[in-house]
Amino acid sequence: MQAKKPAQKPIVVQATTAEQPTESAARVLRRFRIVFNAVKTHFQQVEKKAGIGGAQLWALSLIGRQPDIGVGGLAKAMDIHQTTASNLAKALITIGLVVAARGAPDRRAVQLRLTAAGARVLRKAPGPFAGVLPQALDSLDPATLERLDQDLGALIALLQADDHAAQIPLAQM
Repeated sequence: MQAKKPAQKPIVVQATTAEQPTESAARVLRRFRIVFNAVKTHFQQVEKKAGIGGAQLWALSLIGRQPDIGVGGLAKAMDIHQTTASNLAKALITIGLVVAARGAPDRRAVQLRLTAAGARVLRKAPGPFAGVLPQALDSLDPATLERLDQDLGALIALLQADDHAAQIPLAQM
């Protein structure tokens, strides 16, 4: 015969503020969701219509606008790390949308140019090539951008987020 186990008391877990955000925190969270969804939707449309990712399309468009741009110039134009730009260029070369040629004065420097296939991809791809978020941010007035920068800086500090993530294109996250 088994001994009866004493009845266990239910465990009550106290919710933290992170689990039950205030109304204003919830409202801001919903706004972040709207922004992220808009960005995600745009990148999905890019991939569906162009057959390449958003970061690749942006790089391709910059190469198309600036023939013979180097990897360093591409990194600067996209505000990303040079290694990331190099990986984007390699991927575009591998799939035949870009060709690389060595520069005459400096044989180490690589100059990037669109191929005919790359130009076709750009013609059928939806814009904006840099993405909807950079375009929207660029449309804001300077005072709003400054406030947003300061406020996001405070949020990033609270998150203790990695600053290196700033140089990863959204399309690659």
